[in-house]
Amino acid sequence: MPNNPADEGTTVTQQKTEDQPKALKPALESMTLLVAAVIVHDKATNRVVLLQRSQNAKFAQGMWDLPVGKSEPGEPITETAVRELYEETGLTVKPEALKVAHIIHGAWGVEAPNGFLTVVFAAHEWTGEPENREPRKHAQVRWVAADAIPDEFVDTTDSALRRYLTGGPEVSLDGWQQ
Repeated sequence: MPNNPADEGTTVTQQKTEDQPKALKPALESMTLLVAAVIVHDKATNRVVLLQRSQNAKFAQGMWDLPVGKSEPGEPITETAVRELYEETGLTVKPEALKVAHIIHGAWGVEAPNGFLTVVFAAHEWTGEPENREPRKHAQVRWVAADAIPDEFVDTTDSALRRYLTGGPEVSLDGWQQ
């Protein structure tokens, strides 16, 4: 058997030994919250799907926002995006059709005292028509012209949406001292 693992026909196996460190359990109390948001962008009409938070929402009551939500433990971020978009708007997208549009790194949030990381995806292919599937959380869900984004918008996702639409920076920081 050749000594060089790159040589053709060689199979390299990794053996576990007792002196290798074991993987540590996650420190859930100190972890950054992982969030997904989706910009459904109809390029033909240059409009996006937005939702308006209801007066019963946990935060940003009455404000406009992207479809957005928290990851479940062990859930890939693309699955979070697909699930949250469907739960909130009834729109269906395929995970492989999502394109990373922006990353938001927040130092803290209402439900994330240890910070949050939001991966904002863009979707240009979907099925269904937007509908308000969570009326207790949202006052409305609808198409909005990209040049008529409401001013009453959640700051972090507003910045991500506007940067996406204008081809601006793809990473934003919120609440960090700079």
